[in-house]
Amino acid sequence: QVQLVESGGRSVQAGGSLRLSCQASGGTISTYTMGWFRQAPGKEREFLASISWIGGSIWHADSVKGRFTISRDDSKNTAYLQMNSLKPEDTAVYYCAASTNAGIALPPDFGSWGQGTQVTVSS
Repeated sequence: QVQLVESGGRSVQAGGSLRLSCQASGGTISTYTMGWFRQAPGKEREFLASISWIGGSIWHADSVKGRFTISRDDSKNTAYLQMNSLKPEDTAVYYCAASTNAGIALPPDFGSWGQGTQVTVSS
């Protein structure tokens, strides 16, 4: 399984933008469907987006659709989450994950996880 390290999280004001990165090692993400999740204090983990390795099929949760965009650069072994128009309710620890599913994966399908990166959005 690949090892994943997220970066790019920081404190930002509402309306701002961030790009999170997920760097993989110990393998290539070119045969993994990549996903992004977040977990806010006291809340369940939320599945935000995924991008498959076959066909590049993309899915975004309704809560972030139109504001967040998942992408991947297999040549850099990195997945990204571009986050625009950030809101205080986007404050959470953000995790990337990898699934060996060829198409869009569901949360239980993700077997490799990063340690998370904190995003804090102030009003």
